[in-house]
Amino acid sequence: MRSLGLDVGDARIGVALSDETATLASGILTLPRVGPRRDVRAIAALVEERGAGEVVVGVPWRPDGSLGPQGEKVMAFVEALRRRLRVPVVTWDERFSTVVADERLAEAGVRRRERKARIDRAAATVMLQGYLDARSAAVPLRGTHG
Repeated sequence: MRSLGLDVGDARIGVALSDETATLASGILTLPRVGPRRDVRAIAALVEERGAGEVVVGVPWRPDGSLGPQGEKVMAFVEALRRRLRVPVVTWDERFSTVVADERLAEAGVRRRERKARIDRAAATVMLQGYLDARSAAVPLRGTHG
């Protein structure tokens, strides 16, 4: 089953997709945010087109486990997805995924200007890969809230 991973920001949504075996995540695109209803419709179309069996949304939890303002916005988006989609929508702790993604892009020799354009997709990939690795290791899915 393929998993679709989302790194939801105010301006863009980074999107990653797993392979059929749910082993490897790959960044596929970055969607500009255009409004809640249209954003949800775009994700629903991707789920259908790509044959995703679940959607994993990265949530920026605080170190104490609470939600800050951005986390609350992401959770509102998660609820909108859950109302619209016919596949499970789960959350995963994405703290530091953007930092890790930026470091990996820099290590790969991607210039700063190009990293900025690719960071959302890369962060979605890091987040989704962490989720897939934890699930395949049969580790309890800490950070999931749905």
